[in-house]
Amino acid sequence: MVFSYAELLQNYNNYADAKGKIRRLIRDETLIPIGKGLYENDADVNPSYLATWIYSPSYLSFDYVLNMYGMIPEKVCLYTSATFGKRKKKLYTNAFGSYSYQDIPHKAYPYGVKVETDDSYSYQIATCEKALCDKLYTLHPVRNMKELNYLLFEDLRIDEDIFLSLNMKDILFLCPLYHSTNLNYLSKLVQRRNNDKRN
Repeated sequence: MVFSYAELLQNYNNYADAKGKIRRLIRDETLIPIGKGLYENDADVNPSYLATWIYSPSYLSFDYVLNMYGMIPEKVCLYTSATFGKRKKKLYTNAFGSYSYQDIPHKAYPYGVKVETDDSYSYQIATCEKALCDKLYTLHPVRNMKELNYLLFEDLRIDEDIFLSLNMKDILFLCPLYHSTNLNYLSKLVQRRNNDKRN
């Protein structure tokens, strides 16, 4: 479970030296620092559960989530998360791993995000559709549909079968929220494929 320093002081307020008690727990690795003023007491926790706590508001997205859904083949060593209004990337490393945070537009931020609860941990994670949109937003703009197809299926090596199984209505809703060239082309690609299915 994650505790703030203030919560720990409250928990150990019956000790003559609460701060000293906390220092000893950290020294003994009973408490593990995960971020500024935050501590985890379970060494076996799933590291992804901590991402939302370490830097907030944020939710798991980008490469970590795309790999989790099988959209991209590469193993992802970073726990990648989306934020808004921070203006620059953040990287945190602790005993559980490395966590990166990157902005997306404020208007796009609230949509396509699920709250998951597991082992008494609550964390936020993007849907597969949202993670794809977030990822494309961060990449250099393509110039045409041919370049987008190459980016998706050759460069990122997106699994085309999984791509075709995505909720296209969700993608069409999300794309305009980014005001991004890549997302505009993604919307056109989805519309074109939908038209092909009807014909």
